[in-house]
Amino acid sequence: MRIDVLSLFPEMFTPMRQSIVGKAIERDHLDFSVTDFRDYTTNKHNNVDDYPFGGGAGMLLTPQPIFDAMDHIEKTAGDRGHVILLDPAGETFNHQMAQDLAHYDHLTFITGHYEGYDERIRTLVDQEISIGDFVLTGGELGAMVVIDATVRFLPQVLGNQESADTDSFENGLLEYPQYTRPADFRGLTVPPVLLSGNHAKIAEWRLKESLRRTYLRRPDLLINRQLSPQERDLLDDIKSEIKPG
Repeated sequence: MRIDVLSLFPEMFTPMRQSIVGKAIERDHLDFSVTDFRDYTTNKHNNVDDYPFGGGAGMLLTPQPIFDAMDHIEKTAGDRGHVILLDPAGETFNHQMAQDLAHYDHLTFITGHYEGYDERIRTLVDQEISIGDFVLTGGELGAMVVIDATVRFLPQVLGNQESADTDSFENGLLEYPQYTRPADFRGLTVPPVLLSGNHAKIAEWRLKESLRRTYLRRPDLLINRQLSPQERDLLDDIKSEIKPG
């Protein structure tokens, strides 16, 4: 996969070359590039923003530098890729979206600062994404979140694909609790079933605890979920175990 980012602050993306994303770059699973679109402005003062027509607060990113930077990406990469605009008005990012984005060969992110974008910039865009109902000073952090979540789904990026398969939200539920050695730490003990070696019982315990955590923390995830007969029985047990108050 190739990922391009248009940003006024390319140095913010330095941490992206660490951890999982960094390993993906090292192993040639990911070609990652950040372009400072200020380098493409034709304004004699090197400005990339201006006041909005009709008046109003704040400054808007002008179209020229972003269009020219995008032309450069298209020339060097052979295409613009699937272009994503980070914007508070975009579709809220989630687990399924990360999986879908991982199927593209080329993603290009446009990140902005100031009050917003000149509307004509949106003609370049295939998808608008928000990472939540709040406003950041710029789109860089949002792009990093989307990139990190997406790269995890690229083939061979994770050392153990099962890690991705059992993560929270992968099967529509939050992940079950997990433990490692020692079995007894300061009186806090590991559930005996996990030490039993009975894989069927362990699988049942994990499913039940996954359902319990989802029911208690994110009940909204269960509203439209088609529960299996086993899941319904386990969820009934969970509800009966929870004492009122």
